[in-house]
Amino acid sequence: MLKVLITGPESTGKTRLTQYLARQFQAPWIPEFARAYLNALDRPYEEEDLLRILNGQLRLQGQQDRSPILFCDTGPEVIHVWSQVKYGRVDAYIDQQVRAVHYDLRLLCYPDLAWEPDPLREAPSLAEREQLFADYQALLDQLRLPYTIVQGQGEGREKAALKVVEQLMPLS
Repeated sequence: MLKVLITGPESTGKTRLTQYLARQFQAPWIPEFARAYLNALDRPYEEEDLLRILNGQLRLQGQQDRSPILFCDTGPEVIHVWSQVKYGRVDAYIDQQVRAVHYDLRLLCYPDLAWEPDPLREAPSLAEREQLFADYQALLDQLRLPYTIVQGQGEGREKAALKVVEQLMPLS
């Protein structure tokens, strides 16, 4: 099974792009576990919640193994970047998972979309989202994990991502 990770700062169209690609390939997609977890939490999240979120995300991804391709709305790198930004450190387990979890393709979403208000989002300014993008890029570069940057608006963004994924697919 090919695993495609769609990642990047908040409000960069990850979920919309994940759903679009899954529809195009008639394949399953894994939602961002953090959203469900945080919506169910009856208190502000804390640093140790990041480990629960990471494990929940990985558990969801591990449950899908019957399709030729799987689209994942975020992965361990999100928890890694957010932990560093929010708490100034990264738990060794989070760091280990970023290195260990395999994806055949990573699509890194550039913050060129308008920020959409959401109670779970914490970085509304373009400058904050651009810095987060740089943090994602630096992490992936540091770990020598290949990625493709996805940018543009609307259908152009979707078609660019689709083209990259199509190049990954084996010829039948």
